[in-house]
Amino acid sequence: MTERILIQGNEAVGWGALAADCRAFFGYPITPQNEIIEWFAREFPKRGRVFLQSASETGSINMLHGGAATGVRVITSTSSPGWGLMQEGMSNLANAELPCVIVLVQRGWNTTRHAQTDYTSATQGGGYGGYKTIVLAPKSAQELYDFVQLAFYLGDKYRTPVVVLSDAILGQMMESVELRTLDFEPLPGKDWAVTGKANHKDGNRRFSSIAQGMLPTPKHPNLCAFWDDYKKKLDTIKENEARYETCQVDDADLILVAFGYVARVSQEALYRARKKGLKVGMIRPITLWPFPEKIIKEKAVQGARFLVVEDNMGQMIEDVKLAAQGRTEVYLVSSLERHLPTEEGAIYPRKVLEKIEELI
Repeated sequence: MTERILIQGNEAVGWGALAADCRAFFGYPITPQNEIIEWFAREFPKRGRVFLQSASETGSINMLHGGAATGVRVITSTSSPGWGLMQEGMSNLANAELPCVIVLVQRGWNTTRHAQTDYTSATQGGGYGGYKTIVLAPKSAQELYDFVQLAFYLGDKYRTPVVVLSDAILGQMMESVELRTLDFEPLPGKDWAVTGKANHKDGNRRFSSIAQGMLPTPKHPNLCAFWDDYKKKLDTIKENEARYETCQVDDADLILVAFGYVARVSQEALYRARKKGLKVGMIRPITLWPFPEKIIKEKAVQGARFLVVEDNMGQMIEDVKLAAQGRTEVYLVSSLERHLPTEEGAIYPRKVLEKIEELI
């Protein structure tokens, strides 16, 4: 029988990494994700795995690069300010096509404001080079556990960093989590990994520094050859890996679009609206990149309007508008809507319900 335990969302990250056979964690403390580092510091060394606290987030993302280059599964975590310091390292990881997992526990511009402020930088590639990385958006502690495993699988499948986009509320809340190991299809070996000079006969290794990144390899004799292959990979990911969840969208006049903890808030508002006879549905993007634009376009063509709910000033709404292609109206409930001038904190169902009633 599968074990079930009561844990924080941040702790679920560690258990998920263990289930995925992650071998090393590199990170630096910063709220509201310190429980992740605490878990790895406590649990990994006694299991013969690597835990290393870096001197900064810049250090941890570069340590992640070194670990990933050897072909083992590695992970780091941070929150919004640390994420800003990791962006050059993210560019280098993407350029080197190194699979790894980065857990980003978002916060606002201070430690007390819960928020989803890193959507744009996570989904659009916050560093240089025009890269994209897969971004998974869990809504519960169970999904944090499951999505870390999925992130490692997708990272290995496509040779790419994968971001698990959490937030302060998901990280700090406690829920029951089933410690199940997910099954995925087998993947080929990592013949690209740096495993010692004696093991490398073809010389076909790619690096991401300015000095070495332009060196020709048998697969990529020049930079344009690499760009061509990289774009094909991104197109394949967009075609095959967009994930989403729907709720009561078949007859909906108004469809909520929300991710993370706000999706749970929005679903409660949906249920309250349905009890009042209002035809409301919801689309929850599970992958924020690739964004599930096809379902948005489909519902826009059918005449549904959209209400985007996100705990920031409006970021995902731009992707919803692009997917809708001007065929329908797109509205927003954001951190700017407050019941009182001094109100701070999370978005609650009543705020979403009030907007629904205003629109219908």
